[in-house]
Amino acid sequence: MSPYRILSVAALFIFAGLISAQQPGGAIDNWKAVEAALGQSGQMQPGDVFKFSMPRKDMKVTKDGVSIAPGLALGSWAAFKTMGDHAMLMGDLVLSETEIEPVMQKLQQEGIEQTSIHNHLLGETPRVMYMHIEGHGKAERLAKGLASALALTGTPRSLAAPSMTSQPTLDIDMAGIDKAMGYTGKASGGLLQFSIPRDEKIMEDGMEIPPAMGTATAINFQPTGGGKAAISGDFVLLASEVNPVIRALRANGIEVTAMHNHMLYETPHLYFMHFWANDDAVKLAHGLRAALDATNSKKPDVK
Repeated sequence: MSPYRILSVAALFIFAGLISAQQPGGAIDNWKAVEAALGQSGQMQPGDVFKFSMPRKDMKVTKDGVSIAPGLALGSWAAFKTMGDHAMLMGDLVLSETEIEPVMQKLQQEGIEQTSIHNHLLGETPRVMYMHIEGHGKAERLAKGLASALALTGTPRSLAAPSMTSQPTLDIDMAGIDKAMGYTGKASGGLLQFSIPRDEKIMEDGMEIPPAMGTATAINFQPTGGGKAAISGDFVLLASEVNPVIRALRANGIEVTAMHNHMLYETPHLYFMHFWANDDAVKLAHGLRAALDATNSKKPDVK
């Protein structure tokens, strides 16, 4: 091979590397400035989404005698996706009642909007509220604005990489739950978690909103002893699916605790239904599957 050919090939690889480094969802190094601005480590998710999980480990919340694990129903999160030369931010902030007003005021000052404020649970102590947010602009600027709002709360944050220690053994029949659900769960932080995308595309302003930005049904199991589990999460529904899912949940002893929007301008418009129960985990999984069967969710992956 001629030296000119070798140089040309080398230049092509260098150029390709430069292009790759500029890709929105490429190497995590591209998001270091956003991590530094937010003061929190993040992780790349499918759909070129960079997501931050900020569980409210500072909150000690109980419901029906269950001490709620942060990942069950106290998980603040923020997700960024690049759109050309700017980014979209979406998220859900878990707040105490006294944190709502100062956080809202700071976010508005920073150009980050609220798309919903509401409960997810019923009868918990102390009361917990949830603020859904959306912003558009430079990712680093959005992260700095969000950080200034989170500084008004007790939300723990850390730039340390997530711990790779082994997960605790869960005192529930995980294989039986997977079979009943029809989907494969993931053990994380003492919970068994499911994320089940819808089968149609969710769009906003001409851009697809990936499941990692909050458009997937989320179901969490927290073991409570003797094969039982507390369950919480939210079904992502079309209007036509709302009442069939209510009926399926109620027929299986699962309480509906809230139903509302999380976004404002998505197409098709979605409703988010939150739920709660504490019973035999496999029994609850069968009930959740009955509700999922009333939705246009991705097909089961467990036979």
